[in-house]
Amino acid sequence: MRGSFLRLDQLTGSARKTLANDEPKVPDIVNSIYAALVIGPLVICFWRGTWNLMDMLLFPEDEVLRMITLQVFGLGGHLFFMLLQTTLERWLDVEVRPVSFYLLSRVYTYIYGAMCVATWRGGWILIDRYSPPSLVFFMEASLVALLLLGSIQSFCNVAGAPFVNDSPDGYFDVPTYFKSKGSKDPGLYVLDCMFSVLVIGSLVVFVWRGLWVLLDLKLFPEDHGTSAWASIIIGYGVTGVTFSLQPLMRWTCDRLTGFWRVVVADLFLFFSFIGTINVWRGIWQALDTYFLPDDPLLSNWITHGAALLLLILLNCSNSVLVRGVYIDAEEPAGQCVVFPVYYIRLFFQKERKKKQRRLFDALERADLNSTGGVLQDKKHHHSLQTAAQQPAQQKEQQKEAHQHHIAADQNHQVIRNLEAVPLTIIDDPKSNGDHSSQPTRK
Repeated sequence: MRGSFLRLDQLTGSARKTLANDEPKVPDIVNSIYAALVIGPLVICFWRGTWNLMDMLLFPEDEVLRMITLQVFGLGGHLFFMLLQTTLERWLDVEVRPVSFYLLSRVYTYIYGAMCVATWRGGWILIDRYSPPSLVFFMEASLVALLLLGSIQSFCNVAGAPFVNDSPDGYFDVPTYFKSKGSKDPGLYVLDCMFSVLVIGSLVVFVWRGLWVLLDLKLFPEDHGTSAWASIIIGYGVTGVTFSLQPLMRWTCDRLTGFWRVVVADLFLFFSFIGTINVWRGIWQALDTYFLPDDPLLSNWITHGAALLLLILLNCSNSVLVRGVYIDAEEPAGQCVVFPVYYIRLFFQKERKKKQRRLFDALERADLNSTGGVLQDKKHHHSLQTAAQQPAQQKEQQKEAHQHHIAADQNHQVIRNLEAVPLTIIDDPKSNGDHSSQPTRK
């Protein structure tokens, strides 16, 4: 998870006052509600529709063949996009090819999103088919998976909500566990990618499957509608408590270091994970129960297509991705327990950036005009002085030139101050789309 701050402390003088007044104050609760009630359900709709369509259209009579196909497509796709991320960033530079970036990045999101769903669906088929049909087994296996994730400081990857906007910055980034670089050691980078996908990803899938089975068997198993509503109530209740506890948890982690800071952060993340999995299960099961139950194919196509289209229009389509690996409490101080939910604030930030750009252009034009005026005045004054030798006018022209220089220097200073403003709220967004910076969509 990545917390961040909107830093305006580098601004000085009137420029700081102007931009600070223009910056809209978006309460954290507004962003949290927007993520929980709009973006989250849309991401779940996309996953539910894609998941069920794969079951219905891909080898419906042969589960083993479907499982193999999904695993090859999903895991292979993950590795492919991990290895290709630097190349994509270079090819689809938003500053050089803005139209190509917008169109092809959405195609990338759709394909990668389908790969994410395929990985999870294939993994669940594998678990269900070859694991003992015992709740005890699933609970023990989930506990072991959680302990393994905690031992390698990757526990945070089990929990998350859709926190990612489709920002051009880092759109194709897929962080790996060891953070190796392909340009320096390609062989080690490939191994890093394989470990991140095959080991970390598989452990997370196992944790989700175990708790999902527990909810299916213990939460009103005979009544799917009641079970769905119970999960929704539990999920949003826990989510609300989680968001309300963030200031306290941040204060606590600010004062802890080392082992205990990681432990406290992981306990908080596990609590948020309980809310996340209940929201996912509740909305998913409610759609299966109430949304066109007599025509499941149409129901799945609608949730698959309409949800993705709305997310694209809301500039949040990358939230459907589950990608990348993150380390527990790697953020500074209390930022490790802050959910960077900045959807609405980022929208206003983009508008502020446009205003700054227009101000830059105006100041540059004024600077050029001032410099041009000074040169013209000097030239005109020199000709007059040579022809008529008028000392009084010479002094006046020198005074005006001095004032022009002062104005030009002020314009340069304002430009330097404005350029010092960080225009990105989220310092290190998660993947465009992975756990906390990416939703955990299961």
